[in-house]
Amino acid sequence: MHEAVAGARHEVLLESYIFKDDAVGRSMLDRLSAAAARGVAVRVLADALGSLSTHADFWRDMQRRGIAAHLFNPLFKGLWYQPFRDHRKLLVVDRSIGFTGGMNIGVEYGSPSAPGGPWRDTHVRVAGPAAWGMAVVFNEGWTYAGGPPIDLPPLAVAAPDLPGARILVLDAQPMRGNREAAASLVAIAAAARHRLWITNAYFAPGHTAVRILAAAARRGVDVRLLLPGRTDVPIVRHAGHGYFAGLLRRGVRIFEYQAAVLHAKSLVADSYLAVVGSTNLDFRSFLFNAECNLVVFDLPFATHLEHTFEEDLAHSTEITLPTWRRRTLLHRTGDRLARLLSPVL
Repeated sequence: MHEAVAGARHEVLLESYIFKDDAVGRSMLDRLSAAAARGVAVRVLADALGSLSTHADFWRDMQRRGIAAHLFNPLFKGLWYQPFRDHRKLLVVDRSIGFTGGMNIGVEYGSPSAPGGPWRDTHVRVAGPAAWGMAVVFNEGWTYAGGPPIDLPPLAVAAPDLPGARILVLDAQPMRGNREAAASLVAIAAAARHRLWITNAYFAPGHTAVRILAAAARRGVDVRLLLPGRTDVPIVRHAGHGYFAGLLRRGVRIFEYQAAVLHAKSLVADSYLAVVGSTNLDFRSFLFNAECNLVVFDLPFATHLEHTFEEDLAHSTEITLPTWRRRTLLHRTGDRLARLLSPVL
């Protein structure tokens, strides 16, 4: 991402749920400032709640350096609490190179010296028409937050035999696109015939998702969930635990990653189709958040994600039904209570 910003000629669009004023945040700010100083149009959009710990002086410093910046849904503008949040993580350079996935701008994502060690996350770089689509997604959030609209003329239709992966930019924001995004993921699960391997950081899915995963396992699909063993939000982990018994009984295999805090959001199906982005398998992502994911149709990329999944399993503990039934009464009670809170987490 630093290299892409350093090579920008015309425009940098950066959208992040969290943009921290720490060593990694300052490093990114310096690179954005250098781009602005050489005449590149730089725009930054961050979520007001996700970036709550970042003081106003940081944003003023950013603007003094020639960077246009806005916060999505400031907390004290209108209602004191606003559930609609911008959870996207996008970087688009010159509308030709794009990055997205689970990584915010903060030391836990970008430094080996982070307290407790760096987090395990997945972020991807794309080049070509998908980056233009990500710029369109940025423009939607940017104008919602009060930024002037960006001129984005229609992109010329690519040749059908253009080399490279076929990519669908799958985005949603509150009140628009949530059902379509959910339906796309349901269609992928329904179409899987051999493997459906899912990595997710915050798993509190509800009964419908359990039924969909169980249906895939019932028809012989190898359904695996890789979930956090270490987390920054314990109550969400416990809410996910409330669904484990039902999933395990129906043949879904569950693993908890132990080597670091797991923050990745990815899916790979049948060694062919992959999804990487910002969406968690919880109520918030499908009801209240602006999200962006890439659906990638490409054998080499899907195979790479499968290898990564297998490497992560080497650092994970499998949850089995006999051992799960032996967890303590306190653990069971916490799981039940957290599961009841799933719709508001």
